[in-house]
Amino acid sequence: MFAAYAARIDRDQPLNGLELGERPAPGARPGWTTVNVKAASLNHHDLWSLRGVGLGEEALPMILGCDAAGTDEDGNEVVLHSVIGQSGHGVGPDEPRSILTERYQGTFAEQVTVPAWNVLPKPKELSFAEAACLPTAWLTAYRMLFTNAGVRPGDSVLVQGAGGGVATAAIVLGAAAGLRVFATSRSEDKRKRAVELGAEAALPSGERLPERVDAVIETVGAATWSHSVKSLKPGGTLVISGATSGFHPERTELNRIFFLELKVVGSTMGSKDELASLLNFCAAKGVRPVIDTTLPLDRAREGFAKLAEGEMFGKVVLTV
Repeated sequence: MFAAYAARIDRDQPLNGLELGERPAPGARPGWTTVNVKAASLNHHDLWSLRGVGLGEEALPMILGCDAAGTDEDGNEVVLHSVIGQSGHGVGPDEPRSILTERYQGTFAEQVTVPAWNVLPKPKELSFAEAACLPTAWLTAYRMLFTNAGVRPGDSVLVQGAGGGVATAAIVLGAAAGLRVFATSRSEDKRKRAVELGAEAALPSGERLPERVDAVIETVGAATWSHSVKSLKPGGTLVISGATSGFHPERTELNRIFFLELKVVGSTMGSKDELASLLNFCAAKGVRPVIDTTLPLDRAREGFAKLAEGEMFGKVVLTV
C-alpha cells in the first residue's frame, strides 16, 4: 500500500528523512481492527518524529500520522483515537501509553490498524477531512480548556500563537463555548483570521492585553512564556501542551507564580471520552475544524514543508 513514512532520522533537516512509496499492508492482530483511511491530518508530532523525538532508529521505517478518519471493516464511518495503551485494550495493562507512530505504524497510508477500542463512530455532520483534524490538535485544545483550565462561559482566555492547530482549535472551541477569547500572533493576517473565528481581540505577540485573563493556552513555549504569566489574573491557570519555540524561557517569572498563586498545568492529548464529547460538540453546535490545505497523500511532502515553515492557519489534511 502507498504511504508516507520516516525512513531516516535527521534532527536538523527533518524532511530529508521523509519517503513516499509502498509499505506492507497491516496484518491481522487479535483485538485490533483495520481501517481504510479516507483522510488524515498533520501535526507537529510528525515533524518531531522525523527529528527522532519519540521515535528511535530501531523502529524505522515508520509510517507517520496520528490522526485519521475512514471506514472500518464493516463499512462504518469512523474516527480514530490515537493514544494506544491508555486502557490496556489490545496491548495489555502493562504497556505504557503511546501515540501512533511512536510504537505502531501511523495513518498516512491507505490502511491503518489499531485496537478496536480506539475506534469511534464519525458523526454524519462532519466530513472525513474535518473529522481527521480532531483526535490530536483539537482534542488537546478541548482538554486544555475544559478539563485542565476549568474555564466556564464568561471567563476570559488568552491563546498564544494563533494559526497553529491547537491554538486555532482553542479559539474556535472557546468562542463556541461562550468564553471571552484573546489571541496573539506575529502575523497581522493571522490576527485578523483569529478575530473572524471568534476572538474578542487579537494582538501582536508580547503586547499587553486590555485586561488580565482567567487562563492562558500555551503551546509556543520560551518565546511567549513570560507574557503568558504576566497576562494572568491572580489565581489564574496557565495550561501548557507544547513548546515549539523552545523549552527554556529566559525568565521563569517564579516570583509572579507564587505571589499571585498562579497554577501551571501540563496537558497532553485527551481521553477517548473527551474525544467522544468533542465529536458530539462539533456535530451539535456546527463547530468545524479550520483546514488550511487539503492535499492528496502523494503530495504529503508539500504538506510537511508547509507545517515546517509555519505558514498555515489551521490544519493540513491528506486525503486517500
